[in-house]
Amino acid sequence: MSARALPLLFLNLGGEMLYILDQRLRAQSIPGEKARKDEWTDVDRKRVMNDIITTMFNKKFMEELFKPQELYSKKALRTVYDRLAHASIMRLNQASMDKLYDLMTMAFKYQVLLCPRPKDILLVTFNHLDAIKDFVSDSPGILNQVDETFRQLIETYGRLSAGELQLIRQTLLIFFQDMHIRVSIFLKDKVQNSNGRFVLPISGPVPWGTEVPGLIRMFNRNGDEVKRTEFTTDGNYVTPQREGSFDLYGDRVLKLGTNMYSVSRPVETHMSGSSKNLTSHAKENVAPNPLAKEELNFLARLLGGLEMKKPGGSETGFRLNLFTTDEEEEHAALTRPEELSYKVINVEAMQEPGRRAELSRILGELEVAEPRPGSSGKGEDLLALMDEL
Repeated sequence: MSARALPLLFLNLGGEMLYILDQRLRAQSIPGEKARKDEWTDVDRKRVMNDIITTMFNKKFMEELFKPQELYSKKALRTVYDRLAHASIMRLNQASMDKLYDLMTMAFKYQVLLCPRPKDILLVTFNHLDAIKDFVSDSPGILNQVDETFRQLIETYGRLSAGELQLIRQTLLIFFQDMHIRVSIFLKDKVQNSNGRFVLPISGPVPWGTEVPGLIRMFNRNGDEVKRTEFTTDGNYVTPQREGSFDLYGDRVLKLGTNMYSVSRPVETHMSGSSKNLTSHAKENVAPNPLAKEELNFLARLLGGLEMKKPGGSETGFRLNLFTTDEEEEHAALTRPEELSYKVINVEAMQEPGRRAELSRILGELEVAEPRPGSSGKGEDLLALMDEL
């Protein structure tokens, strides 16, 4: 497992989250002069995007994120994105948050699978950051935050060998290997089967620096070519015209990681009844995690930079629905697997005296969802909860 995969995972999933939220906010926004008090406007959309991006690229947050560390459990990362999505006036209920996370993970999984070579994962990440910069192009302060992360990516990953980048790719694929959620966009484009598994193409451009398959060369002991044999392939391969730019600005060439919601397409996920338990909703191992304490510290550091913005005064939070209708959202909430029901987390105790007051100050009460039906609603010790991750 690579200790350098976490920043790429976080930034690419975050980029996909912003694509989806921007599309849904645009679809539900009303012209400002016609909007009621409880309806979205384009001003609200820009505010939500700016708030989330500001939080996502918080300097302290990025410093902790780029420290070499192993990937943590899906539940721990999901908690971070739940917190991040609510860093503004927008509110998502758990059914819509589940759907949002499903779309994020499946989109990035597909991009990692299709990367022609391990180094191209960086181009996918740069495509996400380029699009994020467009979202905040009229906010120089936020734009500078994104550019700083851009420079950090170039400095950290630009000097890695092909073997180290391949290990990062393998680490990401291991993280996604049990996720087979059906997404309508992929199903319609016939790049995903009905069982949620992706269909990998056998045609298209070959990786930069390689040749189109179809020729075998044979050499003697002196290194001289002595024979050539051609063979036919089932695919239609082409040589890329140029390599994508790995600089702060430039043409990435590779289209993976660009906004697939920029055209008018519905944001939907479909899950077959027989495959629900095989998706990311499958219950994880409930045995105590030996890295629980490290995950606790990890979340404490990351969430320290994520402050949920609560509406002030008479301002009300705006609800965003990722489903076509409220009825679909309600049905999804009723059929939500039990293991995804989050609790209110209170920090009550820490074994390290110096960390207890600090962690309590940073996290306070982290409410990531409403208590489960039948729950008392009382908080649990955070360390005990992390033991279950």
